[in-house]
Amino acid sequence: MIDSKRFQLQKTVNDNGQTISPKLESDIKNYLIDIDGTITEDVPNEEPERMATCKPFPDALETLNNWYNDGHVICFFTSRTEEHREVTETWLQKHGFKYHSLLMGKPRGGNYHWIDNHMVRATRFKGKFTDLVNKMAEIQVFDDA
Repeated sequence: MIDSKRFQLQKTVNDNGQTISPKLESDIKNYLIDIDGTITEDVPNEEPERMATCKPFPDALETLNNWYNDGHVICFFTSRTEEHREVTETWLQKHGFKYHSLLMGKPRGGNYHWIDNHMVRATRFKGKFTDLVNKMAEIQVFDDA
């Protein structure tokens, strides 16, 4: 079980002393994890009957549950719709995934470009879950000129 005190949101203020969106403690990560094609086979919304029978990727189950056990926040963020919530929750529980929340209705189509006022780190899943490692990469940012 996760220590709920470890991931309480910390009050934050800007340079003017105004309260702004809270943050997690610096050693806690807030993972947003896709389902289809990431923790199980790629099942399209148009074939919901497969959602109940697909098998999890074993390395995903082990890695994500380890992250959960280490105190990180696990949120599944999927393109499945609200009508698929029950089959999705049942599937996650059946296979033993530990998680804190499930967000339905992520935009479909991939090629995401996430814009946020908080730091976002994106890791593209390429077939195997492992521990995360640091690598240098080129990124796009807003021109501050």
